[in-house]
Amino acid sequence: MKIINYANRGLNKVLNGVYYLTVMQWKKLQCANCGDKVKIGKGTDAHWENIKIGNNVSIGQNNYYSNSRATIHIGNHVMTSPHVNIITGTHRTDMVGRFMDSIKNSEKFNEHDMDIYIEDDVWICSHAIILRGVTLGRGCVVAAGAVVTKDVKPFSIVGGNPAKLIRFRFTQEEITKHESSLSKQNY
Repeated sequence: MKIINYANRGLNKVLNGVYYLTVMQWKKLQCANCGDKVKIGKGTDAHWENIKIGNNVSIGQNNYYSNSRATIHIGNHVMTSPHVNIITGTHRTDMVGRFMDSIKNSEKFNEHDMDIYIEDDVWICSHAIILRGVTLGRGCVVAAGAVVTKDVKPFSIVGGNPAKLIRFRFTQEEITKHESSLSKQNY
């Protein structure tokens, strides 16, 4: 039994290495912009050409980014847990006499697809959903399972459906100290 466990661990290490050296690199090359030290977890899918990623970003496994007409802007030092969904668009539902699946992308209005901005130092927890037009402010945390429909203030923690403020990470004095410390670390 120990031999099988060792063999499985070894095989997983080889497969992970192959993924990181090939598939992940290909995804990064497809991005509109991709910074340094970016990790994209297995099973993550997106319209990569509409994604701009900063430096030191870790995207969890099995994230899904629906962004065929709008761009997802990801800042520096951003983390997403597994199974995060980021959706930049919606469907038209207002066309009388038409099945919704017959309405083409070209028939949408600009407000149906809107960019999403994820500022620096953000953590998006597992199974969160971020919807079109939202900005996640610097240093915020989106709790597991949250559905974010509106902008999130810097250094806040939000959760629920729809996401609401739970609390702030720091006091204003702590934010000033935090920002000062980060600026000294070659942010």
